[in-house]
Amino acid sequence: MDASERRQFVREHRTCVFGYGRRQHGPAMTIVYYVVDGDDILVSTMAGRGKAKAVARDPRVSLCVLDEKWPMTYLQVYGTAALETDKEQAADLLRRVIELMAGEPVPAERRTPPRHVNQMTDIDSLTHWTSTSLPW
Repeated sequence: MDASERRQFVREHRTCVFGYGRRQHGPAMTIVYYVVDGDDILVSTMAGRGKAKAVARDPRVSLCVLDEKWPMTYLQVYGTAALETDKEQAADLLRRVIELMAGEPVPAERRTPPRHVNQMTDIDSLTHWTSTSLPW
């Protein structure tokens, strides 16, 4: 794949494995949805989550962009992450990610804390609070 084909692959997909360095116990990975904005790949997370804390310590990250179809194909991307602290931009990114996940627009009155959604009705019941990192 040349550079334009790699960028097209990333633009055409929506999920990736987000890899980052933890303070202890080696690297961590988590599945996330992302959106592409120009040359940037944007991931939404809360400031208190492991991804944000890790990026604040060391911005070097990797993404394994997933095709989501069988046979599974993927593309690894390495780069430097940046944290956005502007609340309006963060809320707009969260809305874009939720719309991508649910496949429909988020009504203005439904702007909420981060949610995992498969359809818009999930926005009331599924939250980020359902996951954590645990030792094996």
